[in-house]
Amino acid sequence: MPYSDLTPESSARILESLQNPVIVIDAGGDLSYANAAAAAHLGGWIVGLSFSDIFPDVLHSTLNADTPSSLRLTTRQGESFDALANPLGGGSTCISMWPGSVTSSHLAPAYQDDLTGLALRNPFMAALEAAVGTTESRHVAVLCLDLDRFKMINDTLGHGIGDQLLKKVADRLRAACRKEDVIARLGGDEFVILQKGIVGADDAEKLAGRLVDLVGRTYVLSGHTINVGVSIGVAIVDGPVQPRDLLRNADLALYEAKRAGRGRYRFFESGMDAQLHERRELEIDLRRALALKQFQLAYQPFVDLETDTVIGFEALLRWSHPTRGNVPPLSFIGVAEENGLIVKIGEWVLTTACMEAAGWPGKLIVAVNVSPLQFKADTLLETVSSALARSGLAPERLELEITEGALLADTDNVLATLHALRALGVKISMDDFGTGYSSLSYLQKFPFNKIKIDRSFVSGDDADSEAILRAVSGLGSNLGMAITAEGVETAEQLKRIREQHCTHVQGYLTGRPMAQAQVANFLSERL
Repeated sequence: MPYSDLTPESSARILESLQNPVIVIDAGGDLSYANAAAAAHLGGWIVGLSFSDIFPDVLHSTLNADTPSSLRLTTRQGESFDALANPLGGGSTCISMWPGSVTSSHLAPAYQDDLTGLALRNPFMAALEAAVGTTESRHVAVLCLDLDRFKMINDTLGHGIGDQLLKKVADRLRAACRKEDVIARLGGDEFVILQKGIVGADDAEKLAGRLVDLVGRTYVLSGHTINVGVSIGVAIVDGPVQPRDLLRNADLALYEAKRAGRGRYRFFESGMDAQLHERRELEIDLRRALALKQFQLAYQPFVDLETDTVIGFEALLRWSHPTRGNVPPLSFIGVAEENGLIVKIGEWVLTTACMEAAGWPGKLIVAVNVSPLQFKADTLLETVSSALARSGLAPERLELEITEGALLADTDNVLATLHALRALGVKISMDDFGTGYSSLSYLQKFPFNKIKIDRSFVSGDDADSEAILRAVSGLGSNLGMAITAEGVETAEQLKRIREQHCTHVQGYLTGRPMAQAQVANFLSERL
């Protein structure tokens, strides 16, 4: 059937189903239509422009023939394509570029990411808009991807290695996707994929699983072995939807995938909107909490196993909200880390803990957790010095607990800061030992006084957990470090850690977290 015999609706369906770029020129020489492939390769804003704006070397008048004609089209950016012009009637012309003459590697420079060769945001959004605007839009999925801990690669190995990694990731995305899928880099380590022609959610799930596996495989770049995972959010068209809303839904699902532990994918669910709203409300309340003095500290004792005496307390942050009630730390610490509020909160915790501990009897230690962002802010040394000076607390009575996350980026700066803190007389403890992948090297490089064994190894009653307890205890002894077992809740667990020669214990069995006002009574009852 000739093009001219088709209805507008059937013409649109046919043109949109084509995998090669197709445009329609009206009688006045303006572009009245571009299918998804044309939008992706020539730019989503081309509809409404004149034909000569895009292809200056071909006169519009030469297209007004009554029969199909072949031609060679060259864009203003110098990209050339073989094409076929077909009359549609009424002076309109449909131009189809030859299949295979345009690929993702032939994008015009204005629409192509210089580093990876993938599409940029505007061509992608144009392709997405075209795809969701068709009767076949129910067969469309959008996948948002974000590399896990990519910033750590840039910070530790440099942006050159980071760029190499992004190129390799782009290659693996191409390998995992079909030719008709549109892949774009939105910026940094953010990628997005438009998956067209799927039968249902299973197709999108298969692609997401393929991507998690393929992108997560080891990379070797300039002699460096790199393991980096990917988190993916997936949104599928299940009714009328705006392109930006579909992309936003995929992004919401990506956030949930990252929050669930990274290296996985999540599909968008309607409840995610409510969750995002709740998170925003929580962030607003969190910003007010310091000014409104809603934070308090609780203190959990740790005990010397040899003398069975309390030698100090760990300061634990608590948030008492007027309407939310007592907000669990796990509900807000992550939010504070993400938006940077943890730096100000950390300063408050350090100052308050030192002030309150200064009134404790004897040489009791106060242990304070330090966020990786406090190192990055480059104010930790100043904050600690100020807190000690204002409180009058002896430096040797302050112990800073550092997680492995603080040691992964800008190692030289972190090492210098830790040595400066040790020079003040402050003790340094490595928290949650055993949960990271390279902790042993840190014990040799960084000036720790103590190792805190993660509670997961204390609560585990299997042979592996016992072996880890024994190995860490022996290691600490040989390195002259104290060993604290966290999360001890039963007499059986206490017996086990005694047998493994840990030096200190902390947990509900020896004392629950308590308010500052309860510390004196707790200590008198222990005498």
